[in-house]
Amino acid sequence: MQHNAVSAQADVEHGVEQESVVVHVQLRPRRGATRKCLSALASLATEHDDVSFAVTGLSKDDRVVRVTVGVDLGPRAGVAKFSPQAQAAYAFVSAVFTSLYDHMPVYVAEPSQAERAAAAVLLERAAAGAAPADVVEALPATAASVPGPRTAGPGERIPA
Repeated sequence: MQHNAVSAQADVEHGVEQESVVVHVQLRPRRGATRKCLSALASLATEHDDVSFAVTGLSKDDRVVRVTVGVDLGPRAGVAKFSPQAQAAYAFVSAVFTSLYDHMPVYVAEPSQAERAAAAVLLERAAAGAAPADVVEALPATAASVPGPRTAGPGERIPA
């Protein structure tokens, strides 16, 4: 979706806010299913060619690859009025959750700078002809941050 400077200036002069709303959905395929996940995402994209989205984040650990997809819902005012663009984007997000269920989709916040940089490398190398799954495999694994169990407070202890 392009929004040029001339129309942006006209919107500002007329008091219309055209800030675009982006929702981030993260797919977490197991390391061995990365190719299948990316292939399914590409297939889904062809079915929803009117929706603007991009891979906005990429990272992995020893078990899963995290592919963050940013879906543009359109201008905030259009989303509030459930515009055709917003409806198409919601249909795409719904399809991601239903057809890519095996790849554990979840809503997430914006990706980190490192995840954005890795996604940019993925898109650049894929445009040059490299297989996206090969680019993912070349990424360094990050340490999984699984919080440890918290200890019970004084009032929470149950006597044996």
